[in-house]
Amino acid sequence: MSSQPRRAVIVVDVQNEYFTGELQIEYPPSSQSLPRITRIMDAATAAGVPVIVIQQDSPADAPAFASGSDGWQLHPEIARRHRDALFLKPLPSAFSDTDLGEWLAQHRIDTLTVLGYMTHNCDDTTIKHAFDRGMEVEFVHDASGAVSYANHAGYASAEEIHRVFSVVQQSRFAAVLSTEEWLQALASGERPARGNILESYRAAQARQSAAA
Repeated sequence: MSSQPRRAVIVVDVQNEYFTGELQIEYPPSSQSLPRITRIMDAATAAGVPVIVIQQDSPADAPAFASGSDGWQLHPEIARRHRDALFLKPLPSAFSDTDLGEWLAQHRIDTLTVLGYMTHNCDDTTIKHAFDRGMEVEFVHDASGAVSYANHAGYASAEEIHRVFSVVQQSRFAAVLSTEEWLQALASGERPARGNILESYRAAQARQSAAA
C-alpha cells in the first residue's frame, strides 16, 4: 500500500426518506450533517478524489425507499453535485449486489471514506464489508446520523447508537474522524490511525479504574 492513500468518498443513502419520509435522522440532526456531507463532496471533487453516491433501492411496494418514490430520490443537494459513480443497492452494504467492489479495484482505490446514513445500518455494514476486503476505511462521524430504536431487546436513543457505533468502528474497522479532521487529512495526505480492540479495552479498563 502506498504511503499516501488512494481515496474515494462514498456517500451512502442521502435520500429524501431520511429528511421528510418515514426515517428522519435524529442524531446528529440532518440539518447539521447534510452541510458537512456536501462540504466533503465538494472538497473531494476539488482535490480529484472520486465521489461515489449510493442509493437505497427497495421494491416499489416497500414501506420506505420504494423505487421511484419521493423518499427514494436523492436529496437535491446530493443529486446536483458532481459524482464519479452511482450505484443502486438492494441491501445494507454498498458492496452487496452492486459493482462497487469492481469499480474500486479498477480505480486502484485502497481507502474508502464513508459518510451518509445510517451510522448503525448501511454505514456500518459498508465499513465492515470494506474492511473484510482489506481496505483502509475512514468514517466521518459528524457527516452521518442515526435514529432511535425500541424493540423486544430494549430502547436506545439515536445519540447512544451513534456514539457506540463510532467507538466500535474506531476500535478496529475504521478511523473515525470529524469533518474538519478529514479535511486536514485530505490536505496533508496522511492516513489517519484506527485503533485496535486490545488498546480500546485497556483504555476503558484504565478509565474505569480511575473513576472508581
